[in-house]
Parts: sequence; structure tokens; C-alpha cells
Amino acid sequence: MRTLAIAVALAIVAAPSVSANPANDWRLSPTAAARLDQSKLTEMERAVAAGTYPKTTSVAIVLNGELAYEHYAGEGAPDKPNDTRSAMKSLTALAVGIAIAEKKISSVDAPAFAYLKHMAPFANDSPLKQRITIADFLTMSSALDCDDNDENSPGNEENMYPKQAWTRFVVDLPTKAGWQRDASGRGPWAYCTVGTFLLGQILQSATGEPVDKFIESRLLDPLGAGPRNWDRSPTGEVMTGGGLELTTRDLAKLGWMVTDNGRWRGKQIVPRHWIASALTVHRNSSFEPLTYGYQYWHRPYTTACGPLEVWFMSGNGGNNVISIPSRKAAIVITRTAYNTRGMHQQTAELVEKYALAALPCR
Repeated sequence: MRTLAIAVALAIVAAPSVSANPANDWRLSPTAAARLDQSKLTEMERAVAAGTYPKTTSVAIVLNGELAYEHYAGEGAPDKPNDTRSAMKSLTALAVGIAIAEKKISSVDAPAFAYLKHMAPFANDSPLKQRITIADFLTMSSALDCDDNDENSPGNEENMYPKQAWTRFVVDLPTKAGWQRDASGRGPWAYCTVGTFLLGQILQSATGEPVDKFIESRLLDPLGAGPRNWDRSPTGEVMTGGGLELTTRDLAKLGWMVTDNGRWRGKQIVPRHWIASALTVHRNSSFEPLTYGYQYWHRPYTTACGPLEVWFMSGNGGNNVISIPSRKAAIVITRTAYNTRGMHQQTAELVEKYALAALPCR
């Protein structure tokens, strides 16, 4: 997916934004590294070099807030931002939690289109559209007729990228015929990038700030994140449904911050209760055994230490940013195997066979 979007983004993306503190002072910790099974990591490096996991560009592991391991391959490099595609959807969800804490958005149950009145009137408007909530977009269960896994869906993301004004395209989408909530209060799950993009526009309207600046000031700057490149529509709308480019270490910071209940170096960046809500299964997905929280994926793994539950950001190409609270760890896998069969399964195997196997049991 997003094949057309790449061409658009390369043509019109603005110059990289740089944080006020671009210096990355996070260094590898020999103490943390000593706790990893180095033999598993050596095996992994050989497998990556042999092409078992094509186009892997980096692997990083964090233990107890310390950078324990990093490895770069192919075109990967410590200072090179990675296009992790939809993995950055999770960043949008974290920003929504911050906006709610700041009382810019009333709650997850707030009607989403109430924050988009400046776009009215909407085509295909209906009571059902007006009842779509923030939570519906967060959980990929809204009534909008959008499904990226169905090429005939009106809201398939590929239909948005050729448009000049993406927000106009999304707010005018029809709703799904026969859509209804189940006993949990949620609708059927369908992967919908345009819904996450619209969350960014809702953030912008609710906060009165450009959404990229809001996310940078609340999330990326406090982490000391360096260069970051945003995709934009032809009319300059910030793409919050994926495509933000960050270095591997900055992705690792995000992964660890979520593992540590929203904290970074003792400072609460994202409210603890929001992290708990985001890392709660709200929907089954179409891809067993994966389930879904607030723009976060959840899956079980099998390890020598026993069954393990992880939460992760995931994107086209086989990209993962994994948070593992039970092990006080985070793992980053970046790959550029875009739109290739088996990319996600390959990453899952790499994670289970090597990265998780290298972690201490406690």
C-alpha cells in the first residue's frame, strides 16, 4: 500500500524538521548488553546478512531504559531516518491521549465530526456519520466505508493519495451499509488509514495548532528526537496515518516510553492511564492471532521463558516498534521490504527466533 503516496510525498514533502536538541546522547550500555544472549544476536546478524529477512536495515533492543543493542544492515545507519509507514499511526493515538489530558478533546466518546464543523457540509452526511466517535477511529471500527484490504472500498487509502485535499476526501466518504455496533459498543474492525489521517485533522482543529507541531512539541521534542520527515498532501495536510521518518534510536525511545507507562527519563510524556487504555484489546483484527488497541497491535509469542504478550507499532515493509512491559524491554525492527508477500511474518519470525530469545527472562 501507499505506492502512489511515496511518489507524492517525495515530490512535496517539506525540508526535515529538527528538534531544538538534535544531539542524541543515548549511548549503548555495556551493562545492559551483558544481560542479552549475544549468541542469539550473532545468529540473527548472520541470518539478516544471508537475506533471510530481506531489506532489514536495523535492529535495536532497550532494557530497563538503557540501549542494550543496535545493529545496522543494508542501507540502514544510526543517523538515517526510517520510513516505517503505518507504524507511526500509533504516534497519532498517543497524541490524542495528550490532547484529551489537556482538555482539548473532551473524551474518546466525543463525536469526531463535531471537531470538523469547518468542513461542513459533508457529502453523504447522515446521523450514522455524525455518531462516529474518536474511539471508533482509534480502534479501526468506524462506520466510514474504508478498508485498505479491499481495493473496492471507497475509502481505501490509495483512493485518497491522488486527491489534492485529503481531508475533503475523507469527510465526504459514505458510511457502510448495515454497519452497527455489537454488545461491546464497537463496530466491525477494518484497517482504515484515512480514519487515522482524520484523527490528525481533528487534533489540529481541537488544539488550534498544526498537528505536526503539536506532536513534535508534546512527544518528539521531550524525547530529544532528531530529524523527522513528515509526508504531506499536495495541499500541505500532514499525514498522520503513517510515513513519518525517524531514526532507529528515536523509534527505540518511543518503544521504551510506552513500555515505561508513558515516561521518559522520569518525566511523564503521555498520561499513564492513556497508555493503559491504548494497550488494551478493543477489537479482534482480521489477522489472527493479532488483536487491536488504540492504533496498537497486540500478539502472543512463544519463548523459552514461556508465553509472552507484546504490543507493537507495525508498518508496511515489516517494520515493528515493540513494547514489552513484562520484560521491561523494547525492540525496534526496521525494514524496507515494502509491499512484499510475507514481510510481516518474516519480522515476526525474526522477533521470536532471535530478538525475544536474546532477552533475559527477568
